[in-house]
Amino acid sequence: MKLLNVVDEYTRECLALEVRRHFHGRDVVQMLGGLFAVRGRPGHLRSDNGPEFASKAVREWLKQSGVGTLFIESGSPWENGYVESFNGKLRDECLNGELFLSRAEMRYVVDRWRQDYNQHRPHSMLGWQTPAEYAASCVPAGSATPHPPEHTRETVT
Repeated sequence: MKLLNVVDEYTRECLALEVRRHFHGRDVVQMLGGLFAVRGRPGHLRSDNGPEFASKAVREWLKQSGVGTLFIESGSPWENGYVESFNGKLRDECLNGELFLSRAEMRYVVDRWRQDYNQHRPHSMLGWQTPAEYAASCVPAGSATPHPPEHTRETVT
């Protein structure tokens, strides 16, 4: 199984955590399109150089959407520290302790973990608020999506 996760760098929220056997560029475009519709379009998308992100479909769609790309250099996980930390927690707290008998079971378990991570887990970098609480505090009056007060939002994948 493969996991595709999207973490907001500013709020630390895990916006998506998809489970599939494999991902294609069109799968990434579909997921990001839904997130952009709900959360708004970020200024940049930071990702590794995996084939699903470096695909022509994703690069063209991001360009048409007006979203810049920030690719992580191969072998440089420190450039993507938020996601590396998130992936470590996901592995240690969820994946390593489970034996998944089906894809449906894995989807259910990782989604429950994602909800707990967003709704019940305070983060020191967020003033001990949960990512969901912090994101809610960033929503300006008259808007439906969080906006950092000091800089543009970047989404991490």
